[in-house]
Amino acid sequence: MAGQGGRGWYGRLIAMAVGVAVLAAAPMVWAAQKEPIKGRWGKVAASAPVSVDIAHASDRGAKGVNITIDDGPDPTWTPKVLQVLRENGVKATFCMVGTQAQEYPDLVKQVVAAGHRLCDHTVAHDVTMDKKSEEYQSQQILDAERMITKASGGVTPMYYRAPGGAFTPYSRKLAASRGMRPLGWNVDTKDFERPGVDTIVATVKQEIANGPTLLFHDAGGDRSQTVAALKQILPWLKQQGYTCGFPVR
Repeated sequence: MAGQGGRGWYGRLIAMAVGVAVLAAAPMVWAAQKEPIKGRWGKVAASAPVSVDIAHASDRGAKGVNITIDDGPDPTWTPKVLQVLRENGVKATFCMVGTQAQEYPDLVKQVVAAGHRLCDHTVAHDVTMDKKSEEYQSQQILDAERMITKASGGVTPMYYRAPGGAFTPYSRKLAASRGMRPLGWNVDTKDFERPGVDTIVATVKQEIANGPTLLFHDAGGDRSQTVAALKQILPWLKQQGYTCGFPVR
């Protein structure tokens, strides 16, 4: 009986020691959980909240421009856009639709590997989402964020662009709390209407004075005009002394 009592005392001592260790480790576990998660490309996959204000400015200053590409990725047009960007040494921000990212994860990884940034463009590209409930807005933003992050291999979007500019105070606050700066635009090329290459190019030249963030598309239909226009626009911007950068955070 003495031997059994001794073993019981020793067991209780071990249990007490383990309990103290667990309590001591708890703050460290909590601290670790608050640390940013690194994605497979070595970039931060979760970041601190950013401003709720809609970004338009470039991180390259007064002569900076931001090339933003919406609605992809698309297996036909995204690779062509990537090629034009690569040939001109330009980095862009790709505003991806969640379902597209989910369907073409290899393209999302190519975008990230090339040094471009990701932007959450919701799940369904609903241009009337500003008229919908906060629950719906939350689902559209957060589900797309998860889809894009998973497709990228762990890199979260750095921006949020509401379809058609349908921002709300709630959606901006939600996105910002997730580290995604709301992202607007200054020059709408209307390339999705396929107005002709010359018209797309002329729109940029005429409206670049409005601000630095240019809007193009790499999905949603035939984007051959967009690709052809970018081949002219990117060298022209450089000739005019502009430097392509990213939207401010």
